[in-house]
Amino acid sequence: MTRFLGFLLLSVLLPLTACAPGSAPSASLGNGAEDAVVTQPFVTGAIPDQDPEKLQRLYGILSDYLSEELGVPVEYKPVTNYAASVTAFRVGDLDMVWFGGLTGVQARLQVPGAEAIAQRDIDAEFYSVFIANTDSGIEPFEDSAGLEALKGRSFTFGSESSTSGRLMPQHFLQDAGFDLSEFRGEVGFSQNHDATIQLVEAGTYEVGALNEIVWNQRVEAGAVDTSRVQVVWRTPPYYDYHWVINAQVTERYGDDFVERVQAALLKLDPSVPEQAEILDLFGANRFIETQNSNYSQIEAVGRQVGKIQ
Repeated sequence: MTRFLGFLLLSVLLPLTACAPGSAPSASLGNGAEDAVVTQPFVTGAIPDQDPEKLQRLYGILSDYLSEELGVPVEYKPVTNYAASVTAFRVGDLDMVWFGGLTGVQARLQVPGAEAIAQRDIDAEFYSVFIANTDSGIEPFEDSAGLEALKGRSFTFGSESSTSGRLMPQHFLQDAGFDLSEFRGEVGFSQNHDATIQLVEAGTYEVGALNEIVWNQRVEAGAVDTSRVQVVWRTPPYYDYHWVINAQVTERYGDDFVERVQAALLKLDPSVPEQAEILDLFGANRFIETQNSNYSQIEAVGRQVGKIQ
């Protein structure tokens, strides 16, 4: 009887001990013969510069591709705004983020060792466009001197932290001697490029500035009424979007993990249908290498307008 009671007590205590704080086992997946430890997901994110549904589709497909290439689970975690993407990267909630030029610089300055590792082929010479409602009577112009025609007009940027929708358009305006106070009323902030198009097309604002790639994609998709809104100016080029990765991922996945992620992005091939879809959604032909120093102009302009302290 004593032996039986001892066995019964042991059978009760063992499960409790296994579940006690500090003694939880690693998560595992049964594979028939033995368990395999589940790897912590590699979490990606992106600035919310377009329609959320499109972003969810794009980064869902990309996550599947990266998971297969890297051999680790990859998850996409959306954020509510540009500032939230920088914060999530800083606190470690996101391991790698598709940033605009400004947010990428902001993020890297807050995370020691963070690296810009890849950009699209179009990002080394990126452009913003100024669009105007056709009822405004503003005609297209080739030179920044034509910005004079925008004085006394209502105007909207995109997000306050957008490189192509705010930072560089403001820089080119000010470089041409145009003060924002010369617009009619308060300058608007639409929050994203799609919203800028919609607001100018509707006549809520006479003029707006946005990412040229988004404009071209929406026009090609028939999502813009070009009888109501048109491009009036294309800015000079600048460096913009890029992937930034936290160097601490090497502690989880190995010393060569950053190089493996970069290689997977550079490997995307437009001749492979599944990979071509990813590139098409990014509006690119391929990804190319980049480095932190490429964004020195963005950092300088960011400091000039008070977006980087």
